[in-house]
Amino acid sequence: MTADASPSPQNSPQGVEFDPSLDHHARPKIRPVQGVPMKHQDQQVIGLRDPSQVSRDMIVTSPLAQFILPLMDGNQTVQQITEGAIARAKASNVPEQAVNAITQEPIQQLVGQLDGAGLLEGPRFDALIDKLQTEFDSNVNLPPSVSADFADALVMQDKGKEASDEDKAKLGPDKLRETFDAWIKAALDKAPDPSFDDLPQAVFVPDVDYPRGWVNYAHAYGRMRVCDRPDRVVILGVNHFGRSKGVALCDKGFESPLGVCNFDKALWDALSGALGKDDTAKGLEHRLDHEREHSIEWHIPWVNHVFGEQSGKSPTVFAALIHDPLRNSGQSYDGSGLDLEPFCKALGSAIDAVGGKTLIICSGSLSHIGPMFGDQHQVSGEGAEATNARNRMIEHDQAMLNIINQGKAEDLLTSMQWQQNPTRWSGLGPIVATLKVTGAANARTLNYAAAGDQQGMSMVSSFAGAIV
Repeated sequence: MTADASPSPQNSPQGVEFDPSLDHHARPKIRPVQGVPMKHQDQQVIGLRDPSQVSRDMIVTSPLAQFILPLMDGNQTVQQITEGAIARAKASNVPEQAVNAITQEPIQQLVGQLDGAGLLEGPRFDALIDKLQTEFDSNVNLPPSVSADFADALVMQDKGKEASDEDKAKLGPDKLRETFDAWIKAALDKAPDPSFDDLPQAVFVPDVDYPRGWVNYAHAYGRMRVCDRPDRVVILGVNHFGRSKGVALCDKGFESPLGVCNFDKALWDALSGALGKDDTAKGLEHRLDHEREHSIEWHIPWVNHVFGEQSGKSPTVFAALIHDPLRNSGQSYDGSGLDLEPFCKALGSAIDAVGGKTLIICSGSLSHIGPMFGDQHQVSGEGAEATNARNRMIEHDQAMLNIINQGKAEDLLTSMQWQQNPTRWSGLGPIVATLKVTGAANARTLNYAAAGDQQGMSMVSSFAGAIV
């Protein structure tokens, strides 16, 4: 088994030499990583990268790593990991020649590479986090990431890959505006109710990338073009890859290619006062989770476009990432973070205290099905298995949306808990929080959609909705 192949010189770390005297080498604990199947020198390999982008490095290793990495839990020695990986590979009927490649030496090399890439818990990763935390705290507003990448891609579609940075900076914002307007037109041109009469209390929107979620972004934001401008927006999103075990608060504003949403200091003062010193500190401990978290950032350009461009100034913003309320009954996973219930009560109190018009943006998607998420069958095409999987997803989604439309947060949690979240809803945290904060007796579904990849490996559903 080889662990030292590299996809490209610029993003492949040299690694460090394995040192058994170091605790984090002797009993390695891998951080959450994302595996990307790829080919290198005509061989099938797996690229390992940090989905949170705290580390920008990638390492490439053998597919045999799937039997090794789950054993790097910080409790087992390299020898124990080797023995366990061999047993796992044999149980999966891996050919004997491949099993024989699982030995301590390449696993030691893999530990060194993971450490060098910042993908292993230990001093190197801690130093990386400290550096990023210092940079994070020095910023008044968080700079754009995925939204800027999307705007750049629009320019390259027009200008080609040779588009310069100057082209992207000059043309990107207009391309993004044109795209948003085209999506709104496509979604609402034939809708019987293309606008809200008044600014809603809250909207439900996806947290997926624009190509998969554009229709639901357009259904929600497009209906607010003629509404009164909110004084502030509160964005409640999903913490996809962060380290927080509870609600993660953010004390920053956000930038996008279309402008700036400054931090709402008045709401923050009211919220932190309602939470108290201890809970505020718990919520801020992992504020770095907001760095490059797409469930918040995807909405900033829409807020700029819909509310900021006519008035010349975007509303202020406050953002929070909500953990999974099915784990530990809404309390933080390990008892050390900010629990859901006190956060919702404090946020509702703070919104009342500051007055004015507040729009809550609930950012979260629904079902995640297909082999990419652990299912055994593809989810595209006309085959019976794929059709049945899609139908089960839609039936479940509609049943849960009916509960949301009745404003029954606790019933939604009870139903999901009983069914064990069978289609892997990811947006349950912000959805429940939005229902609790608004105290809504009912909500309205505006549109429902699902998008998958051409290979049938995944399908993600989402909806646009509103609490008026």
